[in-house]
Amino acid sequence: MKIKDDKYTGLFHGIAYSVIIMATAACLFPFLLVISASFTQNESILKDGFHLIPKVFSLEGYRLVFRFPEHILRAYGVTAFTTVVGTLLGLLFITMAGYVLQRKDFKYRNGFSFFIYFTTLFGGGLVPWYILLTKHLKLTDTYTVLIFPGLMTPFLIILMKNFIRSAVPDEIIESAKIDGANDFKIYYRIVLQLSMPGIATVGLFLALAYWNDWFLSSLFINNQDLYQLQFYLYNVINTIQFINQLGAGTGVSLGGDIPTESTKMAMAIIATGPIVFLYPFVQRYFVRGLTIGAVKG
Repeated sequence: MKIKDDKYTGLFHGIAYSVIIMATAACLFPFLLVISASFTQNESILKDGFHLIPKVFSLEGYRLVFRFPEHILRAYGVTAFTTVVGTLLGLLFITMAGYVLQRKDFKYRNGFSFFIYFTTLFGGGLVPWYILLTKHLKLTDTYTVLIFPGLMTPFLIILMKNFIRSAVPDEIIESAKIDGANDFKIYYRIVLQLSMPGIATVGLFLALAYWNDWFLSSLFINNQDLYQLQFYLYNVINTIQFINQLGAGTGVSLGGDIPTESTKMAMAIIATGPIVFLYPFVQRYFVRGLTIGAVKG
């Protein structure tokens, strides 16, 4: 009977690994196509389509994007600054909120939890939010408006609260109190140390949100020196498309042939490259933090 069970176990593992390999290949294939297309001549893409290996190698897409390097480097700096500062501040506030809301001795924790959860279902709308940030808080054309709206995400607060409840036993906190530790020392020395998987998970979510954000720049930023990377690249693509459409409508070549497709692919690599390298550092915490924090309600 054991031999038969071992046979089925081996068969199951073989099927499982095969499915995982195929799923991984399906996920990697589009990304490899984008990398290849970014190094392919634009005419070759239009004529032959996308290939895993460039038929005609070219750097024209990257040359166009970096034609004005000071602009894209400035946009990189703005995005890097908002990502680092926003992630660190967001982790500070979210972990503190999660720690307080899971404390059984906090009298109003259920009421605050309800209001936080309520905002995930209903919101005031875009117009009141815009008026608040521009007319009342006067945050237009500031770094603050790029960081402040994403600091406290209700879903991440709930996730962190559940994770701390699962990872930090009440007995440890009570023991620390008996030894004379105050709430800030408990938070810093115990809660943060035991919650690293949850912190890594929430930090990755925050970093991705800040790095990929372009919407806040489109609403609140008029100064081009404060454009985030995604919004800057978005404007470049729109400009290229406008020039191509204008040239096609008038029948006049404007500035020569613009490598539209290869430029789009180069922009995709430029925008996603740095954040891709962040994932391996938090990957070992990510699954554990997401699953443990979602078990208990």
